[in-house]
Amino acid sequence: MKIIVVIPARYDSTRFPGKVLAKETGKYLIQHTWEQVQKAPIVEKVIIATDSEKVLSACKSFGADCVMTSAGHQSGTDRIAEAVEKIDADIVINVQADEPEIEPANIELLAKLMLDNPQAKMATLISKFESKEQIANPNIVKAIIGKDRLAKYFSRSVIPYCRIAAGVGGINDYYRHLGIYAYTKDFLLHITKLPAGKLEQIEQLEQLRVLEYGFGILTGFVNHIAPGIDTQEQYLEFVKRVKK
Repeated sequence: MKIIVVIPARYDSTRFPGKVLAKETGKYLIQHTWEQVQKAPIVEKVIIATDSEKVLSACKSFGADCVMTSAGHQSGTDRIAEAVEKIDADIVINVQADEPEIEPANIELLAKLMLDNPQAKMATLISKFESKEQIANPNIVKAIIGKDRLAKYFSRSVIPYCRIAAGVGGINDYYRHLGIYAYTKDFLLHITKLPAGKLEQIEQLEQLRVLEYGFGILTGFVNHIAPGIDTQEQYLEFVKRVKK
């Protein structure tokens, strides 16, 4: 089975313009992510997919395989689908460009989850929360998982809602969704051709399209996650960690 990773790298970012090309560490942010992904032995190829000539030029400067895709894509998943359409691959893993400290072991776990469950069309990762404040934060996605390890729902809201506590209950009753996905190539090309579902549009969570159309998302649990970079403040904290 040929496993590849595609990193969608859009230049424009609402909260942090030009984020992927931030370079206060001496390396582009996207370069840090690319280097971390390269450390996962199970991955045969790493591709960066962008809609920006600036990003394309930067990626070439550090030797990454980067492809140009349409600027009209509504999501990173759509961008990845275009990038892999004519590429030989069995399993495609979507790693966000703003994950410079992503753990290669987590990528390995996700890939093996697909290999060990050949009936699975898609998989993702979950972890526990560190605080009740994180659970209440709508920017951090919560997941409901069944005993079969399949995701039942994802939401920005507090799910499950604890009636007794009138909101967030015990911290161990909640799962945090991590924005990394693995798909079979055929399923990726299929799901990205389907219209966005109603729940996807309401929550602004593209993985809900998969559930709305009746497909399953297998989940794997990880104990530790590295922080992603959404804001300039988070980036500056990352720079401090690198310089230490």
